[in-house]
Parts: sequence; structure tokens; C-alpha cells
Amino acid sequence: MENLSIVVSFELTLDPFSVPPGAKYPIFVFGIFIYVFGAVCNLILMLLIILTQSLHKPVYFILFSLPLNDFVGITSMLPKVLYDIVTETNYTYYPLCVLQGFLLHMYGGGVMFILSAMAFDRYVAICMPLRYNALMTPRVVMMIVALVWGVDFLFIGTQFSMQGMHSRCRSHIVSLFCDNPSLVKLACGNTIVNNVFGLFTTAVMQIISISFQVFSYVKILITCLVTSRSDAKSKAINTCVAQLVIFIIFEIVVIFYVLSHRFSNVNANLQKIMGMLIFMVSPVLNPIVYGLNSHEIRKHFLKVFNRKITA
Repeated sequence: MENLSIVVSFELTLDPFSVPPGAKYPIFVFGIFIYVFGAVCNLILMLLIILTQSLHKPVYFILFSLPLNDFVGITSMLPKVLYDIVTETNYTYYPLCVLQGFLLHMYGGGVMFILSAMAFDRYVAICMPLRYNALMTPRVVMMIVALVWGVDFLFIGTQFSMQGMHSRCRSHIVSLFCDNPSLVKLACGNTIVNNVFGLFTTAVMQIISISFQVFSYVKILITCLVTSRSDAKSKAINTCVAQLVIFIIFEIVVIFYVLSHRFSNVNANLQKIMGMLIFMVSPVLNPIVYGLNSHEIRKHFLKVFNRKITA
């Protein structure tokens, strides 16, 4: 039987990433490039939506949540991991660990719910174009955004509040960063309730997100098949395919990472890489996809860029 004693210290150790000799600084430089690119692109996207009057439309009010969420996700994870790699340190403090874990889980739930809201918006716009302005009023859009963040906070907040059920008997986080499964493993005694509830809430969030997106995209596909307008088909496909690809990639890495915590024979470095990809794929790809796919965003970005060049 494992001999456990209650841990009072706030200092925790993190599982280090196995970096080959001589690769520390190249990995750090590459990681900094990824972070700066993702963070700056998402900030630019947010600023364009805030400052450009013509982008003050329902679809962009919903879209604004995506770069905000992506910025929180990549900032909460990547700088700390890169700092630990380059300094060869691997410790944190319990309150900071809980805060990081909470923000990262909020990000994960936010990706699913925001993409669901955007899919619903596209369903209304493509399948009911004449009723779009009547249905997607500013009040309805604000309710959708509030519901997205409110439901996300409810699920994640409940998960993290359950950690108060147990005292801590361990001080080692079996991950590069803090998350709920790793924090639960610090607890004394039987944590089956936490594990079951964590899997249950994750499954419910997945079901809600996937249901909304499947419904929306099936309806959009049907509309595309019956319409005779080739331009409408092309616009709908361009709008939805990229979003679906990002969501599928995100789902694959999330499911792998969540399940890997339940099995002991998963390669540790592979688990860490997949965990990092959760917080890098969406923040890096989303600004490119929505910046390039949206004619209005692309137009206003080029206008601002040209103005800076000629100034």
C-alpha cells in the first residue's frame, strides 16, 4: 500500500519534457515564434473587430470570442512551458497551478462552444438568409455569447471546485502544465468521483458541441445541394469546411490527451506533445482561416497595413 501523508507546501514539481542535447534553444526559438505569431494574430483580429464599424455585425460579435479565447489559451500554456525548457526548471505553486488549469480548461470548453455558436450563425445565414437579421438581433447575439461563456464557466468551475473535497498528498504534476486530471492525481484517498464527474462533464460538453455542429452543417449541406446558385454553394463550402477541419483536429488531440490520462502505457513525450497541440492548433490556425476567408476582415487588414507602409 502506498504510504501517503498530507502535503502542506504550495510548491509543486512538473514533469519535464525530454529535450535532446543541443535542441533546447532551437525548440525555445521555434516556440517563441509560434507564440508571438499566434498571440499577435489573435490580438490584431480582436482589434479589427472592435475598431472597424462595418464589422459590428452578429457573426463578428460571435467571432470575437474565438481570438479572445485562443489568446487566453496559448498565453496560459506556452510561455511557462518554454521558460521551463530553457531554464531547465520544472516547478510551480499550487494556486498558480490551479489558475493555469482553470484557464486552460475554460479555453478547451470555449473552443467547442464558440465553434458551435458560429456554426449555428452560419446555419441561420445560409439556410434562412431572408430571416437572418430578424433572428440574429443584437440581443439574441449577446444572449448566445453569454450562454457560451456561462455554460463553459459552469462546467469548468464545478470540476475545479470539487478539488476541495480532498487534501493533497502528492506534489508532482504528471504533465508539462497544470490541468484538472493532473491536479486530481495530487489528492489523498479515492478520487473516483472526481474522475467520473470530469469524464461526464467532458462528454456532455462534447455532445452539446457536436450536436449543434452536426445539425447546423447537415442543414447547410442540404441547402447547398438543393440550391441552384453556384456562388452560394461555394461561399457556404468555403465558410464551413475550414471550420470543420480545425474542429476535427482539435477533437482528435483532445480525445487522445484526455484518454491518455486513463492509461499507463501511453508514451510520456507523445502525451505531452498532444497536450501542447490542444493549445496551439486553434490559436495559430484560426486567425489565418478567418482572416483569409472573411473578405471584410481581409480588406480592412490590408487597408490598415497599407496605411502603415505609406505613413
